[in-house]
Amino acid sequence: MVSEQKMLRILAGALCLLAGPCSRRRDHRGTVTCTKRILNKYLVEGRDIVVDYNIYNVGGSAALDIKVVDNSFNPQHFQVTSGLLSFKLNRLAPGSNVTHTVVVRPLTPGRFNFTSAEVSYRTSEDSQEIQYAHTAEPGEGGIIPVRDFDRKFSPHVTDWLAFAVMTLPSLGIPFLLWFNSKSKYEAILKQFKKH
Repeated sequence: MVSEQKMLRILAGALCLLAGPCSRRRDHRGTVTCTKRILNKYLVEGRDIVVDYNIYNVGGSAALDIKVVDNSFNPQHFQVTSGLLSFKLNRLAPGSNVTHTVVVRPLTPGRFNFTSAEVSYRTSEDSQEIQYAHTAEPGEGGIIPVRDFDRKFSPHVTDWLAFAVMTLPSLGIPFLLWFNSKSKYEAILKQFKKH
């Protein structure tokens, strides 16, 4: 009985896979999908964050008047250093994509919710109907304070210099004592060799 159920499941799955492409109709409208990604591994206060928007037209015709608006970067907490958070594309051909990059600098540390950007576009030249969509949202991220980031990832040059200065007496004094006794021993040895 178990093997019959397993065979029926496999047969049903195969039929679904074969029937899927047959039932698809060709869509002659522009269909836009958009992703929003934060490219930085660490989000640090006062350091640049690179935000990447990828816009794809997966439809059968050009998408027109594409507008992307991202309101997730509050001017009280973020400064835009490069790029635009709101931008417009006149036309995106079918099967093509566009990448837009924005660089923002966080002004304060803390947890922030990076929400999706709003996308609006027309599906064809004939249509005046506007389609609305949202990008994939990166989710919540923590902005690390600069001092915590530096404590964890800096080369600690001043710490190593302080360590070298503190170890100098414990290494230098025995060396000086050895060098002093060696010099005296060599001087005595030279006197015996002369006689």
